[in-house]
Amino acid sequence: MEALAVTDWNPHQQALSAELADNTRAAYRKGWSKFVEFCAADRIGDPLSASPDRVASFFVHLATHPNPQSGATLSMGTVALYKSAVNKRYLEAGIPSPTNHPVVRSTLKGLARLKGSSRRKVEALREFHVEAMLQATPDSLIGKRDAAVIAVGFAGALRRSEICNLSVEDVEFLDARDNPEDRMVITIRHSKTDQQGKGQKVPILDGDGVRPINRLRIWLEGSGITTGPLFQTMKRGGTLRGKPLHHSDIPRIVKHYAELVGLDPKDIAGHSLRAGFVTSAAVHHARLDKIMAVTRHTNPATVMGYIRDADAFTDHAGRNFL
Repeated sequence: MEALAVTDWNPHQQALSAELADNTRAAYRKGWSKFVEFCAADRIGDPLSASPDRVASFFVHLATHPNPQSGATLSMGTVALYKSAVNKRYLEAGIPSPTNHPVVRSTLKGLARLKGSSRRKVEALREFHVEAMLQATPDSLIGKRDAAVIAVGFAGALRRSEICNLSVEDVEFLDARDNPEDRMVITIRHSKTDQQGKGQKVPILDGDGVRPINRLRIWLEGSGITTGPLFQTMKRGGTLRGKPLHHSDIPRIVKHYAELVGLDPKDIAGHSLRAGFVTSAAVHHARLDKIMAVTRHTNPATVMGYIRDADAFTDHAGRNFL
């Protein structure tokens, strides 16, 4: 049987894939492409007929063979993502997926142990870190944009793709006449926890330190943006390109300012803003339901993981006798 081309998607498969976020679909296409390449090199005529042993070998290859350019091997998080890509393609074809076979599962568990951890845990940026980073932003248009990205990303507990996908039309500044607090609501049109694109509302307060609303107003006034992408790419001279930031720009911006205030950029990622909001809220004794109203987590156990990390030494069990 002839091997399936990576681009051979029938209408049914396209409809099934539409449930996924854009970034996830792109990652799944890449994962399936790598599997097709592996099968071709291994003389497997049809990737949809690969045995569990060969699928397990594919994951070993992913996790242990360094990239020729960077010299780095894939993280187990990426390997798990590519496993989902293979699994989904089999299910779409109506074929039992070999990724669920005990041989494959055991192989992945063994790889996770060998590599030390299945996922790298990034450092959460606390509110005092964010305030220091904001003070380090220059008084330029790019600096105003970066300050707004950091402040809004932190205050809204946003994922990096959500920051990039925001448009001016997604921001609603609320009338302050009936309430002395400066408030706004941003609408997330599509996210990891809302893959059907129904939209999620995120309430944001300005506060006295991070001041996300104030910094966003400064960016909009300075840039003159009134419609389209909220956070845009810029030329060296500060001219707007009219294009949204790419999701890879967010960790670059966050790492840059984190390093300026003495943090190790290797421990920081775009997710550090989102993790930092949850951690800071937990330290300041915010209610779980109120945290979830901002983060839009659907599973309380996920949020509790951050809270346990932040609260590990509060009321420690051994405080009175160690």
